[in-house]
Order: sequence, then C-alpha cells, then structure tokens
Amino acid sequence: MLSLNSVFAQPRVIDIDAAKIQGPFNRSFQECVGAGRANEGLRADWQRQLRLVKQECGFKYIRFHGLLSDDMGVYREDKAGNAQYNYQYIDELFDFLLSIKMKPFVELGFMPNALASGNKTVFWWKGNITPPKDYAKWDGLIKNMVQHFTERYGHAEVASWFFEVWNEPNLKNLFFSGDQADYFKLYQETSTTIKSVSTDYKVGGPATAGNAWITDFINYCHTNKVPVDFVSTHDYGVKQGFLDQTGEVGVIVSQNRMAVSGNMIKSKKEIERSPMPNLPLNYTEWSSSYTPTDPIHDNYVEAAYMLDKIKHAGPYVNSMSYWTFTDIFEEQGPRFTPFHGGFGLLNYQDIKKPAFYVYQFLNKMGDAELKSSDTASVVCRDKQGNVQLLFWDFTITHPGDSVNDQVFYKRDLPAKAIAPVKVKIGHLTAGKYEVLIRKVGYRSNDAYATYFDMGSPAQLTKAQVAQIKEKNSGQAFLKMEVNIPANGVFEKELQLRQNDVYFVVLQRIIK
Repeated sequence: MLSLNSVFAQPRVIDIDAAKIQGPFNRSFQECVGAGRANEGLRADWQRQLRLVKQECGFKYIRFHGLLSDDMGVYREDKAGNAQYNYQYIDELFDFLLSIKMKPFVELGFMPNALASGNKTVFWWKGNITPPKDYAKWDGLIKNMVQHFTERYGHAEVASWFFEVWNEPNLKNLFFSGDQADYFKLYQETSTTIKSVSTDYKVGGPATAGNAWITDFINYCHTNKVPVDFVSTHDYGVKQGFLDQTGEVGVIVSQNRMAVSGNMIKSKKEIERSPMPNLPLNYTEWSSSYTPTDPIHDNYVEAAYMLDKIKHAGPYVNSMSYWTFTDIFEEQGPRFTPFHGGFGLLNYQDIKKPAFYVYQFLNKMGDAELKSSDTASVVCRDKQGNVQLLFWDFTITHPGDSVNDQVFYKRDLPAKAIAPVKVKIGHLTAGKYEVLIRKVGYRSNDAYATYFDMGSPAQLTKAQVAQIKEKNSGQAFLKMEVNIPANGVFEKELQLRQNDVYFVVLQRIIK
C-alpha cells in the first residue's frame, strides 16, 4: 500500500540517452568470489552450486581457505623427517575449476600440521595458524607445489592465477599466531620461492582484515626488494560485535552509508601515496557482515546494500570478491537450519537468495556503460543495441545500537513505499522491442520471507523447497512489446519501496 508521501512525491527520473557511452562497463565485482575451504570443493553439492553460479553470474576466479590444511592431504614427513608431497585432492579440485572455466585465486594456508611450529588452530576443521617450524621445508613445499601446477596446467595458465600469502594475519591468534614481523618473513620466503619458479607468476598480500597493514606491507616489500604484484585486504560493514560463529552474541551492521565502499576508496588512495603507487588492489573478501550467522545475508536488504558498494567502489579496485557463493561453509561445522545467516548467494538447497540476483542481473549487463546522472543505477548497452537498466534504492533501515542483526533481520520487515521512478531511454535504435522487468525486494524474489511465512522450519521438505524456489524464481514480473520509432523514447514509471532493486531489459526483436 502506498503512503500519502509517496503518492505526492515527485518521481525520481532516470533519463538515459542510448547513444551516449560513458565507457566500458567496470566488472571488478565479477573477477572473483569466495568459498569456505578447499576440502568443501570436493563435494558434489558444492560443485553443483559453483557450476550454477558460474553459468548465471559469470565469476572468473574463486578463493578459499585451507588449501594446505591436513584434510587436503598435501604434506607429511617420513620417520627421518623428510618431506612427502601429495596433490591428489588439489588436482581434483583445480581440474574441476578449470573444467567450468574458473580459475583459482590461490590462498596459501593454513599450515600442514607436520610443518607447523605450534598447535593453535581455527575453526571446526582445525586449520593450523602457526608459522612453519622450518622455512627450508616450507619453501620446499611451495616450490614443489608451484612446479607441479606448472607441469600439470602449463606455464601460461598458472601465470594467469594469483597467489595470496595466508589469510588475515593481523588477527593475532585467530588466523595467525605470529606478529607482523613474522608475517612479513612468511611473505618474503613464499613470494621469493614462487618467483624462483617463474617471475611471471603473480604473488601478493597481506590479505588482512579491515584494510590493515597496507602501507607497512608495501614499504616492507619496497625497502627489502621483496616481490609483490598486488595488494589484497578485506572489509565488512559491521559497526560492532566480534566474529559471532554461534549466533548467540550478535553484531550490528554499520549505519554509515559509505561503509565498505569508503574503505575501498581509502585503500586505493593509500596505495597511490605509497612507493609502489601502481599496485593493483584486490579485495579478496567483502560483504555486509563478517559472521556466518548474520541474517542480513539472507534478507532482501542485502541486494541493495551490495549494489551500492559495487557502484561506488568498483572503479577503485581490481577485484572485489564477495564472501561467499554458497552456504556450504563449515567453519563451525554443518549448519542445522536452511536459513541461518550464512554468507552464501545460495543456501544448502540451491535456493537463490536476493544477493544471488544482484550478480545474475549484473552478469546480463552489456559491455558499454551509458552516461547517467543517477547515483543508484547502472545502464548499459550491448553490441546488438539492447539496453539493460539496473536501479535500486539503498536505505539503511537498521535502527542502530538498540538491536542486534541476529534479532532485527529475522523479523518480517515490510518496506516503506517511496517516490516512484520514471525511466526515460532515448535514441534507441528504431524497431520492435521486448521489455522484461525483474525485481528484488520485500517479498519479491525474497526467499527468506517465504521461509518465514512457513514458520521458519528447522528442516525443509522437498515440497517446501520447491515452493520457495517457485515463488522466488527470478522471472520477469512484466513482459511487453513496444514499437520504438526513429529517435523514439521508451518511458515507464515504476513504483519503488525502500531497498527495491529493478532490472529492466529492452531486447530488440529481430526477425
């Protein structure tokens, strides 16, 4: 139901000239996507979901933890302490990735237990977070593994990969038991070893949480002539609360509209002020929240949140890897409910969350971005003259410190109506067009709302899964044909609510 304010409000006008190209459409959002750990990538359901996500969202690279952890069976020592290497599991995983035309963004970690200097671990699957006990043996493992990749996949293929040293080493005793100096030592040994196999291979770091250590890392590499090809770091939009693995403590998403995107822009400027100002910047993790028990990930507001960050930060980064593509993510073991605030674009049952549709829509955009003064939209044109318009409202509805995400986003959260949007697209090629309009928002491709209406069952039946999928299939809610004369204009007014996302496609009908 529309409010009186929305009825009398002046429409927001998105006025586009299809003949005016701004430039190539920036696709940094599509370069990479995250996943939990390497061993999960050996599962049939994980592989099925990644194939789907690749087909519909178009990601190029994938990054995950635990490539060197013991559940991947990579390293052990014989009774005399001699190193033994085994790449059967890694080969199976990487072969699959390449078979679906994805590439690994190789995070090097965690430490094989036989090579570890201590017994501190993280997660249910006990990734060892200590530095190597013997750097000669660590370097031997890295060199042997990179040589194996070269032999199996070829120099040109491996040269297209990225090697990232460790994960969030600045979170002491959570992901790394050492200090900054220990990490810099680990990075220096690892990067030098990789470059000894081929100087063409790309290596970087520091893979920090919260945009940390960027200047220190670059200065270290520059001063000590340590190889570095890119900077990587992470950011999430949480205002307060720690990594809440159980969902019993709670976090609060930031009310700062420039959360995440503002930090990405600052990191780019930090690099530009450094002694190595041209280093690429890869955000190898980002999302609204850093805990896999935050229901904002399942909520319809996540879609508009993501688009706002992609729109504002995309031009400043080389990649921004959404964490993660799937809820098959077991840092604290298997999850016990179908919607639990997991990071994924898909839940366990392949149900597409609102966040999934953001990437699906973006993947359908043409390669030429058109000029627009509207700050909450993207409009593109493809080589066939088809036009794609993606627009949204981004409103922070979370009230702030009074309630945790784990309470607020589990509720039924109706969206308030706001001023409508009037779309005007001029200078279209004359002819007949099919117009398709899709939408994501409150109870529009909003799988969690359907699940909520079912009473939030701990387990879903086959019939319930089918019902949720059918109700939230992503199909166009409006299809029509229009004739556009020479120098004609397409116009359409659409009602808008807080955090709605619209995807409008004008597809030429060529007979």
